Amino acid sequence: MTTPHPEPQDQTHRSSGGIVGGVLLLAIVGWLGIDALVTGHGRTPWLALAGLILVVPLIVAFTLRPAVYANENRLRIRNPFRIIVLPWGTIAGLRSGFSNEVVTQTGTKFQLWSIPVSLRARKKAARREARAAAEAPGAQSGGGRRGAFGGTGAGSRSGIAPAGSTRAESDQVMADLRELLESREQAESAQGEVTVRWAYEVIAPALAGAVLMAILLATG
Repeated sequence: MTTPHPEPQDQTHRSSGGIVGGVLLLAIVGWLGIDALVTGHGRTPWLALAGLILVVPLIVAFTLRPAVYANENRLRIRNPFRIIVLPWGTIAGLRSGFSNEVVTQTGTKFQLWSIPVSLRARKKAARREARAAAEAPGAQSGGGRRGAFGGTGAGSRSGIAPAGSTRAESDQVMADLRELLESREQAESAQGEVTVRWAYEVIAPALAGAVLMAILLATG
């Protein structure tokens, strides 16, 4: 009897800004909602309860919940309302523009909510790299013009910058994921089918809160 191989350890990527913002929003909403429940009169406590049931899951969904888990076999994306599992062999590429997204071999796109693009961070990284290039020995000699995020000219499919280059954090994460894709897309253990599961644990309470809120407003 063969022993199943343990699942490779995941690399986890989450947005620290999203987590901090989510905690602050939950604290504010919780404070206001509980205060209305305790001290409110008439329909106010019921409206506060409906608002909490509706809003809290949505705050969690868009701030605390998003994450990307990557290991040698697959990429697992936890977005606000879905969980997508993509074996590396099903992925055609990882794109970065105004948002970061993964594209499957069939052309389906999934956004990486937990790896948000910061244009400000990109500009700062580009300025740092330009200064580093100007200060480097032999910078005036023709060695190829470097792009804003590393590399020369068109660059490779992976978008991996040469050692010592400077990147915005989200661009570095995407570069690491592209490198993992290139190294594992042909592996036998990285083949399979894309699976998508709806996050009913988020959708159900938010929908219940919306229905309760609608009933209260309609009967008011």
